[in-house]
Amino acid sequence: MKKNAIYSLLALFISCAGTTNSDPASVAEIVAESFYQGKEAMLKKHTTPEGFATFSNLQKMFAKPKGSESNFKIIDEVTEGDVAWVKYSTSYDKTPGIFKLVKQDGVWKVTVRDPKEKAPF
Repeated sequence: MKKNAIYSLLALFISCAGTTNSDPASVAEIVAESFYQGKEAMLKKHTTPEGFATFSNLQKMFAKPKGSESNFKIIDEVTEGDVAWVKYSTSYDKTPGIFKLVKQDGVWKVTVRDPKEKAPF
């Protein structure tokens, strides 16, 4: 009985450990790294369907960096309810990028911005 309780607690901690990357900044880093490293499954998991379609099309136009570090850094972050904005830099780009994230079913996902939509930075 005692072993069952220990295994149950262990399983609970392991299952909860997978949800630690649910803040906008962590999701932005995962998406940036997945985009440049060509990890489509990870990219799809952390983007909306519209976002994934856009990133997939863009991914085909870029060469994958070979073994270089991304040096992902958050420059600024703004969260307004279920919408978040993350401004970031990587060693892959000369200019900072901006991700728009939306919360869907309690999970942050990167989505596409309307061309006329202004970021809060």
